[in-house]
Amino acid sequence: MRHIPADPPAFFRRGPSPFARLAFFGILSLALLFADSRFRYLENVRSAASIVLYPLQRAAQMPGEAIAYVATYFESQRALVEDNAALKRQLVEKAPAAQGFPLAQQENARLKALLDLRQRYGSGATAVEVLYTGRDPFAQKVFVDKGAEAGIGAGEAVIDADGVVGQVTRVFPYMAEVTLIGDKDHAVPVKVVRSGVRSVLFGAGTGRLPELRFTAPNADIQVGDVLVTSGIDGTYPAGLAVAQVATLERDTGVFARITAKPLAGVDRSLHLLVLKQTAALPPRPEEPSETDVAKKVGKGKSRRN
Repeated sequence: MRHIPADPPAFFRRGPSPFARLAFFGILSLALLFADSRFRYLENVRSAASIVLYPLQRAAQMPGEAIAYVATYFESQRALVEDNAALKRQLVEKAPAAQGFPLAQQENARLKALLDLRQRYGSGATAVEVLYTGRDPFAQKVFVDKGAEAGIGAGEAVIDADGVVGQVTRVFPYMAEVTLIGDKDHAVPVKVVRSGVRSVLFGAGTGRLPELRFTAPNADIQVGDVLVTSGIDGTYPAGLAVAQVATLERDTGVFARITAKPLAGVDRSLHLLVLKQTAALPPRPEEPSETDVAKKVGKGKSRRN
């Protein structure tokens, strides 16, 4: 059996042992660390090495930065598209509210004025809301959301924040019919605020202004005069605004031709007040029957005879 020498030949020897090299380089590292931390000998070397290696570092970082930039670009594009779509949806959703804002402001102003008016009349006023108009296009009537259950009765006046709207003509358990002042079968006793002249405002039907009929041509009335309720009919309280004189023609025969424009929102108000008849007027005297008339005529003839 051939003997293998334990040590390699002198030709293959490579210098100190690995442990010796490890110890040497460890001690050298510690010495360099101590010298650098204490005396800053390697600052210039470090600076020069950083300058030399900076292009290599940038070259190594550029692919990652390019990929991150492309990903960020597409992510921001997607976020912008989503935000734009969300803003468009919000704009479409809020468009009706924005369009109705002026109407809401007007309605709030009317409701505030109506609330102040209701406080003036106290419990004698009932707030109602218009449900729909009548089916007859030639009759100016509306239906409100309260009726006999709310204490509303036929003949009561209906007003809004600007003036007289009409009169309750029919009452149902949970709704009531209101005839507007422009209806051809409706009449309101009025007087002129400026001169105190009394007259009666008659409705003229759909599409026409109410008229002051049976008024003398020389009556003290002018265009622009405000008409208010006179209160002599027992239905409308005195002093409620009704209309404003729009046209005046005196040379039309026996009576003047006078039209007036209603001041209340008869064709636009949704919230109204129904005024109760707080003060009961004395009953009207009974009309004499035909028998009583015949007796009076007979007595008059006998006296003359």
